[in-house]
Amino acid sequence: MARIVLATIGSLGDLHPFIAIGRSLAARGERVLLAVPEDHMAKVKAAGLEAAPILPSFASICARLGLSDAEVAAKVLADRDFVIDEILMPSLRASTAALDAVADGADALAGSTFAFSAAIVAEKRRLPLATIILQPMTLFSAWQPPVARQFELMRHRPQTRLGYGWNSAVLSLARTILRRRHARRIDAVRAEHGLGPGEGAPLLDHGPATAAILCCWSSALGALPPDVPSMAALTGFPFFDSETGADDGQPAQLPELDSFLDECRQANDPPLIFTLGSFAVASAGRFYENAAAISWDLGKRALLLTGRPQPPHRDGNCLFLQYAPHSAVFPEAAVVIHHGGIGTTGQALRAGRPQIVVPHFGDQFDNAARLVSAGIALTVKRERFGDGRTVRVLAQVLSDRAMAQAAQHAADVVAGEDGAASAAERIVRLCS
Repeated sequence: MARIVLATIGSLGDLHPFIAIGRSLAARGERVLLAVPEDHMAKVKAAGLEAAPILPSFASICARLGLSDAEVAAKVLADRDFVIDEILMPSLRASTAALDAVADGADALAGSTFAFSAAIVAEKRRLPLATIILQPMTLFSAWQPPVARQFELMRHRPQTRLGYGWNSAVLSLARTILRRRHARRIDAVRAEHGLGPGEGAPLLDHGPATAAILCCWSSALGALPPDVPSMAALTGFPFFDSETGADDGQPAQLPELDSFLDECRQANDPPLIFTLGSFAVASAGRFYENAAAISWDLGKRALLLTGRPQPPHRDGNCLFLQYAPHSAVFPEAAVVIHHGGIGTTGQALRAGRPQIVVPHFGDQFDNAARLVSAGIALTVKRERFGDGRTVRVLAQVLSDRAMAQAAQHAADVVAGEDGAASAAERIVRLCS
C-alpha cells in the first residue's frame, strides 16, 4: 500500500479530475490525500478521501485583494497574468509549507500544472512527481501551439521545420519573460526548503522530480504532438461529477427538473442547455438573459445552469437552475452551449452532443478550436453572444447531421477510455 498525495488548485474543473483519480487509487487499496484549496475540503471528504488545505478559500483571497468575487473573476478574464501575479505567487510560500507537511511519509506526489508547490516539495523530498495536465493547451507544444490571444504570434498549423522553429523561438521568449518575472520569488521559496535556484520557467517547464506527465483528456480532442517528452501519456478524461461530492453524478431530487425533462421527452424536443461552469458564472454579465432570449426566438425549450443561489424557477420555455450534474443532464440536450472549460468540454463530449462554445479566457479558446477542428462545435465570441448571428449559428448546429454524427463518434471514443484508472495505474508505477 502506497501513500500518495495529489495536489491541485483552481475551479471544479481542476478539482473533479483529481477526485476521480484519488478514488481510483483508493479503490486499488492505496492511501490517498488530496491537498486542495480550503473551499474544496468538504467535497473531497464527502467523496470519501482525506483532504488537507494548501490554499486559502476564494473568499479569503478576495478579502486580501479588497475585491468582490465578481471583481476578481472579471480581472481573471481581462488579465492573463492576474492569476499568477495576484493569487498563485503570493500564496506560494504558505502553500509549499502546507504541502511539505502533508507529504511527510509519501511515496509519490501528483500535482496540477498550476500547483507550483508540488515540484518544489517533490524535489526536496526526492519523491517521484506525476505532473497532471488537464488542458491540452498547457502542453505548450511548438507543433500544436496554444490557440489563445497571448500566443497569436505563433504559427498554428506549422507544416515545416521553419514554422516549428519559429514557434520554438516564441516559446523560448515566453520562458525568458516568465523567469524574469517570477524566478526570484520561486527561488526564495526553494531556498527555504534547501534547494538551489530552479532552471525552468513556471508553467512551461518540468522540474527534475517529474517522472511522468499525465495528459488527462480524450484522444477525441486529438493525439499528442510529437514534441512532448517521452514520459507523457494520454489517459482519457478522469470523470467525477457531483455537487456535494457524495452522490457522484446523481442529481438531487428536483421535481422541477424531472418535470421539465419529462415534458421535453414527451414533446420529442430536446432542450438547449446553457452553462458557464463553476468560475465564469461569477462574471456572467447578460449571458443567461441572452440565452433565454435566444431560446424564445428559436421556440426551443432551454435548461439554464446559472450558478446563482436561487430556487429553481420556470419562465416560459426556460428552466433556471443553480446546478445540475452535467453527466446527468447533458445527454438530454439538443445542443450544449458553454464556456469551453475543460471539465464541461469533457462532459459534453461524453454525452455525445453538439456544442457551441463561448470562450471567456485561458484554455477555453484552445479547447474551442479543438472541438471545431473535430467537427463537433462552432464558436461565438463572448461579446457577440446574444446577437442575431448567435441565433443563426445555433440554428445551424441544430440542423447539422454531420456535426451530430461527429459528436456521437467522439462519445464512443470517450466511452472506451478510463482516464481515472489509467492515471492511477501510472502513478502507482512510480511508487515501485
